[in-house]
Amino acid sequence: MSAYVVLDIEIVDPEAYETYKRLAPASLALYGGTYVARGGKTEMLEGAWTPKRVVILRFDSIVRAKQWLESEEYRAARAIRNAAAKTSMIVTEGLE
Repeated sequence: MSAYVVLDIEIVDPEAYETYKRLAPASLALYGGTYVARGGKTEMLEGAWTPKRVVILRFDSIVRAKQWLESEEYRAARAIRNAAAKTSMIVTEGLE
């Protein structure tokens, strides 16, 4: 069953974040992940959530998403993201 990782990212170091953006896609591809949304225009429709930068990733399963997040291939990029931004992240199952 597909899975979606949804991130709300507040960039605190734009230069370092640009480095992260160059590094992350290669590791994502190794785990079958794809970008569904990556920092495009976001509008509030209801409620009080005001995300800074929304990124949505698609994987074949929650297991695969977690493998990517904890992978050796993503480790350096993840460290840069953690230093360059404040991130909230969830994973949810998609529909069959």
